[in-house]
Amino acid sequence: MKFKKLLALSLSAVMAATLLCGCGSSNSTDTAEDATAAEATVSTVNDGVLTMATNAYFPPYEYYEGSDIVGIDAEIAQAIADKLGLELKIEDMEFDSIITAVQTGKADMGLAGMTVTEERLQTINFSDTYATGIQSVIVKEDSDIQTLDDLQGKKIGVQLSTTGDIYATDDYGADNVEQYNKGADAILALTQGKIDAVIIDNQPALSFVDSNEGLRILDTEYVQEEYAACISKDNEALLDAVNGALAELKADGTIQSILDKYIVAE
Repeated sequence: MKFKKLLALSLSAVMAATLLCGCGSSNSTDTAEDATAAEATVSTVNDGVLTMATNAYFPPYEYYEGSDIVGIDAEIAQAIADKLGLELKIEDMEFDSIITAVQTGKADMGLAGMTVTEERLQTINFSDTYATGIQSVIVKEDSDIQTLDDLQGKKIGVQLSTTGDIYATDDYGADNVEQYNKGADAILALTQGKIDAVIIDNQPALSFVDSNEGLRILDTEYVQEEYAACISKDNEALLDAVNGALAELKADGTIQSILDKYIVAE
């Protein structure tokens, strides 16, 4: 059994500082000029609109509240859009369609609790990291699975094309992995006894366990990860702009306040 620990993958801080560099000024005229410059420089799928692709079944990063998509990623994307003087539009789709949507110009960026990996970096750019997380294992309370080694030979549910899917297939074999379009579908299968465990990001795991009796999370972390926005390799200007906005949002505490709003210290 091999344990993976993803190293933080950060893009150049110089790139992050090249755009919107005057927005920290208290001069409102300078701020307005910077926003105007961003709008003139950044090319988006639809003029004046920042289109975000996501899979809205991943609480607390993105989920439905009535007809609205809310959560950590939705609020961070809105803050980025505000910095760039753009209107935010969120498109809900299957997780494994997000990168394709960004590559083919159907969306400007993808935010979906998406992990930065070397494999994904071959086809898509990633912004600077805005959050860290871990992959966790959910089992039934009466399960005999106590450690990661106990997963050998068990049926493991994952969300299709997520890092949980990739790692579980690598570690335990494709024959032992059941793929589902949504994490909630994997949880349902677990409660029905169709599978033995679910591997998914820790924050959604906490939400699923809280809303489904008879489930627990293994004490052992499966994988540590970094989350970032994916952006087409053909749109370096947008990558620079998003990194610039993220740098400011980190510096002024906006990112941390959004994370604190949704993630309660364990």
